Amino acid sequence: MVRGMELAIGTRAGEGTAMAEQRRERDEEFAAYMAARQPSLLRTAYLLAGDRHTAEDLVQTTFAKLYLSWDKVQRREVVDGYVRRILVNEHTSMWRRPWKRREVSTEALPEQQRHDRTDEGEASAVWEFVQTLPRKQRAVIVLRYYEDLSEAEIADVLGVSVGTVKSQASRALAAMRARVGDHPRISNPYGFGEEER
Repeated sequence: MVRGMELAIGTRAGEGTAMAEQRRERDEEFAAYMAARQPSLLRTAYLLAGDRHTAEDLVQTTFAKLYLSWDKVQRREVVDGYVRRILVNEHTSMWRRPWKRREVSTEALPEQQRHDRTDEGEASAVWEFVQTLPRKQRAVIVLRYYEDLSEAEIADVLGVSVGTVKSQASRALAAMRARVGDHPRISNPYGFGEEER
């Protein structure tokens, strides 16, 4: 009887060691993924949110949710799309919370992200227009023109149809074209909507 208990305890201890090893490997894999993707996700979050602190909160929450689902993600090649979807959904749900709609005053101005693809005056003016778009349209524009995703990839990230992506992009581009037309500093540096003309 004692020998049977020793064997059972030994087996449980062995299972515990194997589980601890699996957990360690999983955590190392997740940490490597997180280190590799954090800068890109932070940039996307900043483009969606418009300020650095909110972007950092979004990325932190996104990684926390991804970690909880890490074992469920069977195909590692689709993790990028999955994590973008978490990020966009978290951004959308964040602005549904009433306490986030209140304005907060600060002593220091937030850092402005600089785009090196064109003249800084044009890029900042275009970015000002992008920030005024409705939330869904802004998400489509950010994912399409700043992240270079295809319409199908955007549809997958946002959980909508390709037709919805096209209509949101079309509305956003029409609104931006109307604003850009008379603006002295802008010559459409990102090529917004040129492929549709």
